[in-house]
Amino acid sequence: MKEDKTLSVSAIQNGTVIDHIPAKSLFTVITILGLDKLGDNRMTFGTNFQSKQLGLKAIIKVSGKYFEDRDIDKIALVAPTAKLNIIKEYKVAEKRKVKVPEDVKAIAKCMNPNCVTNNEEIETKFAVIVKAGSISLKCRYCEKITDQAHMKIIK
Repeated sequence: MKEDKTLSVSAIQNGTVIDHIPAKSLFTVITILGLDKLGDNRMTFGTNFQSKQLGLKAIIKVSGKYFEDRDIDKIALVAPTAKLNIIKEYKVAEKRKVKVPEDVKAIAKCMNPNCVTNNEEIETKFAVIVKAGSISLKCRYCEKITDQAHMKIIK
């Protein structure tokens, strides 16, 4: 008798599936979206799945949750390859690729301790720079560039 080694994950009736997350970014996405504090919503996540595009990918399924544009911009900064599937009544109602925005406001923190945004109550503003698949943020106030490894997303 052949042993079945397939893992089955139940479908969600309504909610969001975030797929094509780079495996190393899974827990960053969970944290910046506040999924660790979501409450009663059923959530499934997995990592290190084979992907032709990424090598290894992660996936998150969240029942009863749809994300705002601000949340999708956060995902784009740390997982620019991510794709969202909006699920309604067990069917994919909409597919969206995250799009890296040209500018972001109040999403990330400037890494320059002397920046006015770290010393006064001023909303952060950055130009988003994409070079060779890597994302950096250039502060509109102090012009300090923050690379992806040092990016701190505001929750």
